[in-house]
Amino acid sequence: MMIEATDVEALARGCAVLGTGGGGEVATDALIARQALRDFGPVRLVTLDDLPDDGILMPVGGIGAPSVGAEKLGSGQEVTYLRDAVEQALGAPVVALMASEIGGGNGLFPLAAAARTGLPVVDADAIGRAFPEVHMVSMNVAGLQPELIVVADERRNVVLLRPVDGRWAERLARAAAEVFGGAAAMADYVMTVGQARGAVIEGSVTRALQIGRAVDGAADPVAALVDVVGAIRLVEGKVVDVERHTAGGFVRGSIVVEGYGADAGRYVRVEVQNENLVALEDGTVLAIVPDLITLVDSQTADAIATERVRYGQRVVVIAFPSAPIWRTAAGIEIAGPRAFGYDIDFVPVEGSHAAHA
Repeated sequence: MMIEATDVEALARGCAVLGTGGGGEVATDALIARQALRDFGPVRLVTLDDLPDDGILMPVGGIGAPSVGAEKLGSGQEVTYLRDAVEQALGAPVVALMASEIGGGNGLFPLAAAARTGLPVVDADAIGRAFPEVHMVSMNVAGLQPELIVVADERRNVVLLRPVDGRWAERLARAAAEVFGGAAAMADYVMTVGQARGAVIEGSVTRALQIGRAVDGAADPVAALVDVVGAIRLVEGKVVDVERHTAGGFVRGSIVVEGYGADAGRYVRVEVQNENLVALEDGTVLAIVPDLITLVDSQTADAIATERVRYGQRVVVIAFPSAPIWRTAAGIEIAGPRAFGYDIDFVPVEGSHAAHA
């Protein structure tokens, strides 16, 4: 399958929904990807079975606060710097790129580099959504160690990291991104294709495209979105409060939605660390990580990134299940509620209070 410039709009819509508010600013990455595909031609979307087991697979994406990334644009050459550093360090060629996370702008991130270099993009990612921290990836859940991580900026500064585990990968990569101005490009958990088998979430690019195409032109875009992802509507209403600040390489804060219509009198608070982490109503958990919580425009079903949420917006808050790997004991330990400081047991959204309300 080939990804062409005409596919970018649908892919961007799907990535924004899967971004749960984070993953990097989608509109800018969509423009960059579309222009690269027009200039250099379509990109081949492949599966792991199309690649040699000993070939180097390079997951790529941005690291840092989304609010910084939306203003601090890269040069477009960062992935070239990453690839050169990886190939020099490992003495072997990179055979394919992969989105480190399909959510947000990071889902589009590999396309421009793939178009320029002729490399294929693997129909997979490491999360199935977006998460704020480097170690919150499926490879970590599967027990792979982050043997090589590379961080680069637009000035051609490159840092090679060989952390002892995933949590050290987060600390070191985050520190490098902070030095680079709060946002940088990263090759995350560089591995062989053979190592990636069973350790990445396959089919995620195809899923994002499916989401975008389902919503495009639908008579009721929100209903179409809810149907294609198997979501639960948590509340429909108006944004009445936004608290947001950037610190330590993250956007943190909360969003309060006051229900209207059938939801009149309800107040739902969504707490944020780059991504939407938990939705609460009167202290009751409606949905929580690792499941996905997304704010979408009530008319168009376009997902609204955390840095773009504003007072007065009319939104629908939806939630839907995460990839199965995140619901395992290891997945919940790495990216469940307690990983973000919530002393709450994970309850799947389909079994939550919201599903039975």
